[in-house]
Amino acid sequence: MELYTYYRSTASYRVRIALALKGLDFTAVPVNLLVPAGGAHRQPEYLAINPQGRVPALRTDEGAVLIQSLAIIEYLEERYPQAPLLSKDLATRAHERAVASIIGCDIHPLHNSSTQNLLRQWGHDEVQVLAWIAHWISQGLGAVEQLIGDKGFCFGEQPGLADVFLIPQLYAAERFKVPLATYPRIGRVAALAAQHPAFIQAHPANQPDTP
Repeated sequence: MELYTYYRSTASYRVRIALALKGLDFTAVPVNLLVPAGGAHRQPEYLAINPQGRVPALRTDEGAVLIQSLAIIEYLEERYPQAPLLSKDLATRAHERAVASIIGCDIHPLHNSSTQNLLRQWGHDEVQVLAWIAHWISQGLGAVEQLIGDKGFCFGEQPGLADVFLIPQLYAAERFKVPLATYPRIGRVAALAAQHPAFIQAHPANQPDTP
């Protein structure tokens, strides 16, 4: 498999964690989002792979090219059921998907680079942009804090889908200097992930394109 990735893309980070948790080998294909002329993701070569011009994209062993982190992770869950990311209990599965959706749909899109750039184009200064980011991250994490369990990872002793989405979001929160001290459950999960080999392997600091 080939993963088109960028070291600090939270969406790419999610897929890297899922691959690591399942023990799957892949070749990282870095896509530099910050190079001149709008970034490598906006160049024809990459748009031929992912017409949306975003990372990640995954080329499977069978040659299919998949986009969107959740769709890729769901493919991995179905194609490689070892080390499952979803609980056997249907209600717990719904809770896991809810946390992933809060992060993937309600938090992340409101602070990604395209949103930030548009806010700047509309005349908002850096103080306002950072306030916008902090508002949406804090609001979303406040909900996640109430939804996850009191011990272990988000929903049990083993990491799953919710953790795959939560840990990259915390990395983004720290980048944007969003305080996290008021989320003790989330802090517990973060501490466990910091010691887990799959999360360490997937961390932005440990990628081939990390500066």
